[in-house]
Amino acid sequence: MSQSLIRAISARKNQFSLGFYNRCKFHLQEPIIAPNCFNFSSLGFTSVARNGSRSLIPNLNLASLLRFTNGFSSVSINGVLDSNLSSDDSIVDNEDVSCERFMDKKPKVVYKKPIDFTKIEANLLPTVMIIGRPNVGKSALYNRLIRRREALVYNTPDDHVTRDIREGIAKLGDLRFNVLDSAGIETEVSSGTILGRTTAMTANVLARTQFAVLIIDVRAGLHPLDLEVGKWLRKHAPQIKPVIVMNKSESIGSSLDEVASEALALGFGEPIAISAETGLGMTTLYEVLRPPLEDYMVETLNDICSQEDVQSDENLSDETDESKLPLQLAIVGKPNVGKSTLVNALLEEERVLVGPEAGLTRDAVRVQFEFQGRTVYLVDTAGWLERTERDKGPASLSIMQSRKSLMRAHVVVLVLNAEEIIKAKCSMTHSEVVIARRAVEEGRGLVVIVNKMDCLRGKQNSEMYKKIKEAVPIEVQTVIPQITGIPVVFISALEGRGRMEVMKEVTDTYKRWCSRLSTGRLNRWLRKVMSRHSWKDTASQPKIKFFTQVKARPPTFVAFVSGKTTLLESDIRFLTRSLKEDFDLGGIPIRIIQRAMPRTPSGTSGGGSGSRSGGRVVQRTTSDKRTVSA
Repeated sequence: MSQSLIRAISARKNQFSLGFYNRCKFHLQEPIIAPNCFNFSSLGFTSVARNGSRSLIPNLNLASLLRFTNGFSSVSINGVLDSNLSSDDSIVDNEDVSCERFMDKKPKVVYKKPIDFTKIEANLLPTVMIIGRPNVGKSALYNRLIRRREALVYNTPDDHVTRDIREGIAKLGDLRFNVLDSAGIETEVSSGTILGRTTAMTANVLARTQFAVLIIDVRAGLHPLDLEVGKWLRKHAPQIKPVIVMNKSESIGSSLDEVASEALALGFGEPIAISAETGLGMTTLYEVLRPPLEDYMVETLNDICSQEDVQSDENLSDETDESKLPLQLAIVGKPNVGKSTLVNALLEEERVLVGPEAGLTRDAVRVQFEFQGRTVYLVDTAGWLERTERDKGPASLSIMQSRKSLMRAHVVVLVLNAEEIIKAKCSMTHSEVVIARRAVEEGRGLVVIVNKMDCLRGKQNSEMYKKIKEAVPIEVQTVIPQITGIPVVFISALEGRGRMEVMKEVTDTYKRWCSRLSTGRLNRWLRKVMSRHSWKDTASQPKIKFFTQVKARPPTFVAFVSGKTTLLESDIRFLTRSLKEDFDLGGIPIRIIQRAMPRTPSGTSGGGSGSRSGGRVVQRTTSDKRTVSA
């Protein structure tokens, strides 16, 4: 029995820990510092030198082990292991005693400060919402916290730029938290207006957050609307005590103290002065936010450990699962075709603002959700229009942001309006054709959605319903001949019908977009497909010696052609169509690049064997003395 205990005790370089702690995947983060009066030799430990350092080699029995470990606990960086080895556990001297009862007591994980926020999963991080009256710099602070220009920022005193809730990961020093950018709050508006709907949506999201930052404009002083926002916050989120931030304070001098004293009337404590544009005061904001966020994380992690009995290192992990890459999905289309309604239907919640007004969405709202074990980043873009000189202000910024979202996406969902198809008697307008062709040129997967099919319900519209389902796929294929097999889904986003069909087509298109084919399989396919192609002139028929895939996302192939002839455009279209039919690669762009193989000089490889060298290329480099074959 003593031999098994000896094996259970681990001695590590510059580290000491006991085997039954290692069994629970915990160990001492620092060596034990024993008091001077503690005699290790009485326990049977021998100090020996190993690689220049001294280690303790145990030579003890069970009773000595129990005496030594009684009352000790292991302390980790972010958590404390509470050893339940209290004095009421009897210490026995019999070496044959079973240690199962001793092992069954699992150590309790207790998280303590400081917390390393950089190692915590995003879904466990606290949430901070930025609120305030319109045009005080909420989106500018949001961009400063996430460290990129994502939210639209434009000086519009008489209008609201932000209308939806944007979400991102804030990086403030070593502090990490989920930050939400909200629309401007105006309490004295009717519920049917755009401002009334945005305020109601902000209230619903605020109920699920833990912290808030209330921004006031220091140049305007304490505005009466700021007091109304404070009252609104107490009513809808009485559990939240916001941090008061005085923005645009980079050029304010002596009047800053006066505005700070006025801000005390809000009743949320002393304000701090920052500048979201220049970064002034971010250190002070860090010092104010870290204590409450850290207290929240300690409580959250301890609750998770007590409920699920998890290990401390399961919530603080450095590694990410790369087996399933996230899917970047962009919803694009003309204004007022139901893009935001489709986003709410996919998320199964009222996440973005919807309504009958055209051009309601301005920001490209990015939302993360899980679908069948895969992370999906869904982007709802503003209505796509041809940019003209008349488009200025937020409209111009929205158009540019929509184009950037399309270029960053993996799969593009083009939304069409069934009502407009009936009126125009054609499936796609010029703007929608431009969107589709731009997606193809950028090498993205494409899925076409025909929305508002609920408008064709009833016997009088049954014939029109049937004609649309037959005509749209044909017309889409006609205007976008570069891609064959584009999936077309007919849905009603308002009623929530077709959600699973949309996501199924999106994930299938993404899998095809990421597919890879082996070189051996491609060359076996090439021999078969070349034999069934009808060449106009067999003498000038190009000879493809080698065919391989060099890249995925989208699939890109290289054809090595021997001789002076090259592949014509018709030949490349034939190979592209054959690849899509034989390997089920419809709905995604395929790129084929041809490379010329230089002819092998006769006599360099020993007679006729040189012509069957399998594509071997012999190069000759000339020196000043003689010709060297490389």
